[in-house]
Amino acid sequence: MTERLPSARRDRYAADDRPPPARLAYDAHTWREIAHLLANFPMALIGFVYTVTVLFTSAFLTMTVIGFPLLAAGLMGARQLGKLERARARALLGVRMDEPSPLPLRSTRHGVFAQLWMALKDPVGWRTVLYDFIRLPWGILTFTLTLVSLFVLWPVLPFLARGLTNADRAMVRGLLSPSDELERRIAELESDRGVVVDTAAADLRRIERDLHDGAQARLVNLAMGLGLAKEKLLDGQADDQVAAMVEEAHGEVKLALQELRDLARGIHPAVLTDRGLDAALSSVASRCTVPVKVTVDLDSRPAEAIEGIAYFTVSELLQNVSKHSGARSASVEVWRTDDRLLIQVGDDGRGGARLDGGTGMRGLAERLDAVDGLFVVDSPEGGPTTVTAELPWRDRDRDRDRDRDRQRPTG
Repeated sequence: MTERLPSARRDRYAADDRPPPARLAYDAHTWREIAHLLANFPMALIGFVYTVTVLFTSAFLTMTVIGFPLLAAGLMGARQLGKLERARARALLGVRMDEPSPLPLRSTRHGVFAQLWMALKDPVGWRTVLYDFIRLPWGILTFTLTLVSLFVLWPVLPFLARGLTNADRAMVRGLLSPSDELERRIAELESDRGVVVDTAAADLRRIERDLHDGAQARLVNLAMGLGLAKEKLLDGQADDQVAAMVEEAHGEVKLALQELRDLARGIHPAVLTDRGLDAALSSVASRCTVPVKVTVDLDSRPAEAIEGIAYFTVSELLQNVSKHSGARSASVEVWRTDDRLLIQVGDDGRGGARLDGGTGMRGLAERLDAVDGLFVVDSPEGGPTTVTAELPWRDRDRDRDRDRDRQRPTG
């Protein structure tokens, strides 16, 4: 059984939206098409006048500071004209079409200039401007032909109306419909951003809990023990009881240091930073309760973020092997194929691992999906289990150069 985390949403409209065939008899659909063609001229005139006014006025005023905000406001207004045209196409032509995603201008994370630039480069607004600009000659033509045909060519008007409205459908779909791929990508990025934020918050809560319940509690006991020993020494009681208290405090120090080292390893292990994935994964494998064979075939090291995700993915998978698999042996393989980093963890245990079987596997899948990764589980009942993870490859040197450029002082 193979499961993978879905990344693309389903198409909302699976039904065919083609109109019924044209015929001599005037039915309701034909009358709606005629109404659409007659409304083309006033709508095209409004759109053309608006577009020309906004473009010429804002182009003239770009020599001042006012021009760019005016152009941004004009593009936002063009969006509303496009919304009206889409509604008219749905009602009269039966065109099924999603609305484009709104611009996130109300987000407090964006400054005024970022919001202005976002509005100026809005592809939906510019495509609507193009639509309104080229529609005036077409609106005049369709209005004239339809009006004349109502009195002169009425026997063939249903066929004429169908041909003209098919051209209208093509224009609306081509210029006013949202890009399916772009909309899907926007939805994925919004979802992935939420996963990253939730994961970071959970990690911070875990670190805070570990510090509070572990090292902090031991250091408090250590301070109390040393305080009692100090009082006894000041009173001149340098006896065996004081020595025992100092010995106990020394043991608490060593345990606190070990807990802090374990906590630091859970945040980002030093061996990963110093020696890379091969040594770090070998260290993780040595703590597994079953023998693990580690094979890392990489000519260079990936970016630090990708390397860290790969390490923690293998670490959690090996913990699952230790706790749940009942395996006698396991293996870890890491290699690079083109621009992807591939990880495969297998064991000869009882199998039955599922993405929906608990929060661990599901959480790994969501973390990888948040960075354009892939997570596949193949675990039939009775075993064996093979988990394949795929991450995008980024070179470490390129990331370091980018970070160095960001830190370089300007001016």
